[in-house]
Amino acid sequence: MLRESPLLVFSGRANPALTESICGYLQIEMGRMRLGNFSDGELYCQIEENARGADVFIVQPTGSPPNDNLMELLIMLDALRRASPTRVCVVMPYMGYARQDRKDAPRVPITAKLVAKLITTAGAGRVLTIDLHAAQIQGFFDIPVDHLYAAPVLIEAIRRKALPNPMLVSPDAGGVERARAFAKRLKLDLAIMDKRRPEANRAEIMNVIGNVEGCDCVIVDDIIDTAGTLVNSAEALIERGARSVYATGVHPVFSGPAIDRLNASPIEKVIVTDTIALSEKARTSPKVEQLSLAVLLGEAIRRIHEGASVSSLFV
Repeated sequence: MLRESPLLVFSGRANPALTESICGYLQIEMGRMRLGNFSDGELYCQIEENARGADVFIVQPTGSPPNDNLMELLIMLDALRRASPTRVCVVMPYMGYARQDRKDAPRVPITAKLVAKLITTAGAGRVLTIDLHAAQIQGFFDIPVDHLYAAPVLIEAIRRKALPNPMLVSPDAGGVERARAFAKRLKLDLAIMDKRRPEANRAEIMNVIGNVEGCDCVIVDDIIDTAGTLVNSAEALIERGARSVYATGVHPVFSGPAIDRLNASPIEKVIVTDTIALSEKARTSPKVEQLSLAVLLGEAIRRIHEGASVSSLFV
């Protein structure tokens, strides 16, 4: 029986601190694995303990640098598949390339589908992830996908702020469903930013739909990359009379000028999770507050290992 198999949790180098916290919740030691690079940059992996017959979980978000972290994940998968475990489950809190999920121009790839095929082919038997850029990406995998949400953790953080006159804001039309779910749980009104994106990593705010005058606005987003959209949204809200602006984001990619932009922006605080490890610059920024999803992921791993239902976590 699967539940009689020993539980092993391994970590890639993308976010070992998160894996340590997950193992702490599960009250187990992290699996021993040696990872390194040859002098030409090729990656190397060796499993340093017996995984035969075990139920194995690999924790590896594929954030920056996405190519290195993805390739490291594939190599770990191959190494563990050859170690004769009962099953290998990929715990990918953040899925890189997820934004390339459709053909939005002629002759472009659907890279999210390619990544899903690579992970499946490398030996994954199941995937556990957090807040995919589009829920339909689950269908790119030919194996079971457990798609969890960081909403409960972020909603509780918003409650703790005890803002005098809070209002939730969607940074674009595509994020309305997410922001509306937050607003429903918090019993708050919702405003929407009318955004145009003339090119990748550049957005222009055209209008604000909703009256934000005198409100303490909380922008609800999933991925914060260069922070251009977030800062432009905050400035537009302040121009239209908002008293203060906060923001939440699940995946703190924080690439390029993101932290400099946030530090110079009118945003009071950006609340993010630890699906991606923060750089030193981001960790020391007075604008960034990071929350842990280790308990959520640890509980999901425990239930998957024991063959118990995880549906109560899909909220």
